[in-house]
Amino acid sequence: MARVKRGNVLKNRHKKILKFAKGFRGSKSTLFISANQAVIQSWRNAYRDRRKRKRDFRRLWITRINAACRAQDISYSRFINGLLKAEVQLNRKALAELAVKDPAAFDGLISLAKEKLAAAK
Repeated sequence: MARVKRGNVLKNRHKKILKFAKGFRGSKSTLFISANQAVIQSWRNAYRDRRKRKRDFRRLWITRINAACRAQDISYSRFINGLLKAEVQLNRKALAELAVKDPAAFDGLISLAKEKLAAAK
């Protein structure tokens, strides 16, 4: 069997991983084995957190909407229910933006939701 020399292949693979590990602290940026483990773990975290970010933002928007609603004596769930009955199709991101930047417009939405809830009774 012929001898296989992998000098360039191995060196290029190590260089690629060490390039990804730039900026890591300590030996994780210089030693291949620890750098490889750190890079794999960081990719795993990045993959998971790209999905988690969407959940986190939705939670933040709901919290902001709820805080603005409670100031007007209505709960978040009743407000959303009132908007559904009023056929207002604004997503939670837009509602949270309104609650923070334009409280007057948000108060108008709250009054609309309260009217629709009262009319449904």
